[in-house]
Amino acid sequence: MRIRFQKHAVEGRTPLLDRLYTSHLTRVSAPGTTVEIRTLPPLTYATELPEELVGYGSLGLMFGDYFARTAVSAERDGCAAWISGAGQDPGLAAARIRTTIPVVGYGDATWHAARQERHRLGVIGFIPHLAEPITDNISSAGATLASYQVIDDGAVVVSRALAEDFDPFVRAYTAAAERAAKAGAQWLVPAEGIPNELLVHLQIRQLCGLPVIDPGGLAVKTAEHLAGLRDLGITAKAVSGYWYRQPPRVVVEHVERSLEATS
Repeated sequence: MRIRFQKHAVEGRTPLLDRLYTSHLTRVSAPGTTVEIRTLPPLTYATELPEELVGYGSLGLMFGDYFARTAVSAERDGCAAWISGAGQDPGLAAARIRTTIPVVGYGDATWHAARQERHRLGVIGFIPHLAEPITDNISSAGATLASYQVIDDGAVVVSRALAEDFDPFVRAYTAAAERAAKAGAQWLVPAEGIPNELLVHLQIRQLCGLPVIDPGGLAVKTAEHLAGLRDLGITAKAVSGYWYRQPPRVVVEHVERSLEATS
């Protein structure tokens, strides 16, 4: 089984992060599953982290369109499932309409799991502007948010951790976890994928007596599960109705070419 994992960070910009993603997603996937990690085009941003770009709704729509197109490409390339690997789940809704394979979100998988388990969420982020779309997604999923904490100087703290200076990162997330615990949280969730990889790398599975959830790993296992259900004929993608009737591929490709030619 091949699963495509699309994330925001640019490959090669932070070598440690590339290694952490590869090691982590390989480790959590089942034997026979290959997780293919894809990133943004190299020229999308010049900084180490994309935090300066992800806080705008207009750019978020552009990223969402790009992510959805990568889902279409993944299906055409034979992948069994596709994952939107960023906390705000860019392109998730569009990808579910434009493809027939299972589509999973980094955040969405966690919010639905929390709702099913009836656990209150304590979300910890380092990018302040993502709190709004992520909070909206939690509400849409029907999950209960007890606390959303944003650490101070988040980009600096995360950048230092990516340079293997982990102490400020651990202190910041521990302090945020303590505040979330006092607010009644039962699950701690890193809002973004980069700190999640750092927490997994440091083997921090609990803070202030609360479990730290791994949304990246959960997304991979959810994708495997959904793809397996499809293979067994237990579930299937809807093929009727406006949003799920699929036009012939030749028509789709013609429209794609026409729009690209006039853009």
